[in-house]
Amino acid sequence: MRIAYYRVSTRDQSIEAQRHALGGSFDREFADEGVSGAVMAKDRPGFAKLLEQVRTGDTLCVTALDRLGRDALDVQATVRRLMDDGVILDVQGLGPIAKGVGEIVVAVLAQVADLERQRIAQRTAEGREAARKSLEATGRTHRGKASLGRPKALDGASVKAWRVENGASIKGTADHFRVSVATAKRYLRD
Repeated sequence: MRIAYYRVSTRDQSIEAQRHALGGSFDREFADEGVSGAVMAKDRPGFAKLLEQVRTGDTLCVTALDRLGRDALDVQATVRRLMDDGVILDVQGLGPIAKGVGEIVVAVLAQVADLERQRIAQRTAEGREAARKSLEATGRTHRGKASLGRPKALDGASVKAWRVENGASIKGTADHFRVSVATAKRYLRD
């Protein structure tokens, strides 16, 4: 059987891009939507179900190796398990991977993907630190924002003024500004 596996990290994302990239028809499809790449493959509901049902001679198709694990070790363990079970792994752009040379290619690519994830995390941490330092020194982040995190959608003073002028309840204020009650309270408190 030809089997497809898709994974996206957040509920806002869709597996449709991966489904389109793989093309073709599959006998079975498994997916984990909104499951972080930090979760080990065997602990993902869709992938766990796939592991229960995959059989010797089946071909598992994925768009990228990082869909198969949270880091290089998890990817390698997952690939080894699939190969030991007689499953052919078909990675888009690499083609079918078999024992021997295929395992070496997977190991190298998994390590490269793991290094890239580490570099992204490092750059993110460095950016946060630069923003904090700049905010302390100048009152603005290195990107010109007035605070860390997401910019506020509304100005607290104008929310308070509107509420006073209209004699509105917190719920009425929230409804008027199309924000949650908790967000309206936060603006009124600030």
